[in-house]
Amino acid sequence: MSSNDYERVEASIRYLAIHRERQPELADLAAHIGLSQSHLHRLFLRWAGVTPKRFLEYLTVQHAKQLLDRSESVLGAAYGSGLTGPGRLHDHFVTVEAVTPGEYRNKGAGLTIRFGTGDSPFGPVFVARTERGVCRVGFTTDGVVSAEIEALRRTWEHASLECDEQMAEALARSIFSAPLEADSRPLTVHVRGTNFQLAVWRALLRVPFGHVVSYGRLAAEIGNKQASRATGGAVGRNPIAFLIPCHRVIRAGGITGGYAGGATRKRCMLAWEASRQSIAGRRS
Repeated sequence: MSSNDYERVEASIRYLAIHRERQPELADLAAHIGLSQSHLHRLFLRWAGVTPKRFLEYLTVQHAKQLLDRSESVLGAAYGSGLTGPGRLHDHFVTVEAVTPGEYRNKGAGLTIRFGTGDSPFGPVFVARTERGVCRVGFTTDGVVSAEIEALRRTWEHASLECDEQMAEALARSIFSAPLEADSRPLTVHVRGTNFQLAVWRALLRVPFGHVVSYGRLAAEIGNKQASRATGGAVGRNPIAFLIPCHRVIRAGGITGGYAGGATRKRCMLAWEASRQSIAGRRS
């Protein structure tokens, strides 16, 4: 996986968004990012597994609306059974280990957290873990990690922080290769949050790979249909990007909405998952 590939894909999507009124041709897009059309074609095949034309179809509001409709039956089965459902390439086997009330008050006292940066299909990523599991995953801009370290300190104020780049590189590989490998190891996330936030984050884990859920549907799943705004707040405070898939929550009208890692990155992540899901469907 290459951050350079993602940077070019992201630049492509930004260009298309800016010039959407005139609907640029692929030749225009290739020229904008400094590639020939054949190299642009290979870029998308390498990164997403599909052609640029197919990938761009997955970025449309129409596709998002259709995905919401298709996801509803899958979500019903997933939420009803408590399992992640049939829509993923495989189960991440992500389990949530929440801090105890005493640990919540202590804000990480006695814990050692190792952190560092790694590569991902969506650019550089900051990862951190305690002995009990992954405690933070966040995308960075130009490799700058200061904001992620500050967020880590706010959540785990009294923990001891240690930089461990070797651990981080291996952990990032494990996290982002998991959806594509049937024999990936189970992953545990170690989170500190309110009971409401934990309920939302656990519900997010049951949204299958390649599917989406609306804020209202997610609120209904945790037992409070009227709490879509509060649910959105908990989604936005998710400390573990990708593993707890807050990027799969979109607005009911098909608009992807905001994302801590950037709206363009969210659109790319959803289209990447749709691409990988379509490939898996053809192989099955």
